[in-house]
Amino acid sequence: WLYTHHHFPNITLTALHFIMTFLGLVVCATAGLFKRKKLRIMSVVPLATSFCGFVVFTNLSLENNTVGTYQLIKAMTTPCIVIIHRYFYQKRYSLPVLLTLVPITFGVICNSYYDVRFNALGTTYATIGVLVTSVYQVWVGTKQTELEVSSMQLLLYQAPISACMLSVVVLCIEPPWSSTGLFSVLTPNAVVLVILSGVVAFSVNLSIFWIIGTTSPVTYNMVGHMKFCITVLAGYIVFSDPISLNQVLGMALTFAGVLAYTHFKRQEQPVEPKKTASSV
Repeated sequence: WLYTHHHFPNITLTALHFIMTFLGLVVCATAGLFKRKKLRIMSVVPLATSFCGFVVFTNLSLENNTVGTYQLIKAMTTPCIVIIHRYFYQKRYSLPVLLTLVPITFGVICNSYYDVRFNALGTTYATIGVLVTSVYQVWVGTKQTELEVSSMQLLLYQAPISACMLSVVVLCIEPPWSSTGLFSVLTPNAVVLVILSGVVAFSVNLSIFWIIGTTSPVTYNMVGHMKFCITVLAGYIVFSDPISLNQVLGMALTFAGVLAYTHFKRQEQPVEPKKTASSV
């Protein structure tokens, strides 16, 4: 709504969301929901930098590609994470888990092939975006382990650093004083919507760190694929948005892949020995 009706600048909104995420975490820490842990700023800077790269190149990809092309290349994030885990962190995935990526990839193709048109600049931005996004998601998980922090403790540091970095990007790409900048779209109605969206962004940012920290970046992407299918389905049911047979097939393949992934990951979890009653 903010983008389509108020033409709110995208990167500016992301920077504001991270400021509000930081303020929300400060409130949570003050309320005793988690304990702050002192970290070296430089240990979080790579994570914050990769996030900024993810935001910038995702926006550039959307500006220079069709939605179908954007979605198709974005689907390569999961295989890219698997490769990064394999060659940089010596983490292997079983063959059944890897095979679940096949129906998911074909599902995305079915959903977006009608709108796929490649161009050199857009493909370059999208490819860099996938690489940076993959690194960011991997680091969200590894940094929590490496620094021995919770999702809230890590996000408390990353949020303000990312907001500061994005503010520099905003001055270069979306100057507030320009005809399409912040000052030109800042109405009372827009302010209310920004605050409401900031509350949602706080929950989303926290859930991203929590899901990746407690499971893995691959699992987080599976949740993302499922969310996309549910969004398309909800649009059809609630708002009577048009849906094609190819989209139905794509959603079915994606659902099947995600369910298969969940099944195989559950099978791979170690079974806790059952407790036996102690003899009297």
